[in-house]
Amino acid sequence: MSGGVGPTASDISLPKEEEHQHTQPVSLKPATSTPTRGGFLSFRHLNSLAVMIIMSASGMVSLGDFVFVIFSFIYIYFLSRVAFSQPNPASGSQVFDPRNKILRLYVSFAAIIGLFAPIAYIFEGIFVGDVEGIKAAAPHVFLLASQVFMEGIAFSDRFTIPIRVFVPVFYNSRRLFTLVDWLRAEIGKAEDGYQGSSKRLVLGRVLAVANMALWSFNLFGFLLPFYLPRAFRKYYVGSKVKD
Repeated sequence: MSGGVGPTASDISLPKEEEHQHTQPVSLKPATSTPTRGGFLSFRHLNSLAVMIIMSASGMVSLGDFVFVIFSFIYIYFLSRVAFSQPNPASGSQVFDPRNKILRLYVSFAAIIGLFAPIAYIFEGIFVGDVEGIKAAAPHVFLLASQVFMEGIAFSDRFTIPIRVFVPVFYNSRRLFTLVDWLRAEIGKAEDGYQGSSKRLVLGRVLAVANMALWSFNLFGFLLPFYLPRAFRKYYVGSKVKD
């Protein structure tokens, strides 16, 4: 769900640690370079995997959404071998500065609106028996948790910058269709003789509209016009410098 922002605050080393690393004595012996790998999955990504497993086991996930996740997992490996096998530029693989406060606030806001609030809405629906509300919100939550998990894989050193672009754009595009279905289901509750509380009816509609607006902006206002061109420019300019 980072949208290409990169590591969170927990992945950023402190200035004191960096200063300590620079003050280490330089050895005159020839160093043998060994390839290092970045962190594979963080606690946040493992939590998303847990959400995916729970929702899949509970029967809330359709076969089409499950196949979509499996396909995306296979396809990023295909792209990394066929289309984008060139290593990341030596200048770094981060498209945006992960210490940017505005981007970090944006990611946190998106996590609350897009993941935590819908999860709470689903759990409340289980207790009050709102089956239709659960079925409508579950696909979006499952796919967003899957996106966060896949970003943990794509943002490792195993994949290049274009692969990291592919994951949020691919999943965000797919989730817009699930959000349309969620919004239609919430609007159609009153016409179908909804017997639940009016408070939950309004809450479901507000969540559906808020997520539709948020992720439409994320795709058409951030990922496509800013993140995508900047990421490809960084990747291909770095590749030309290497050549």
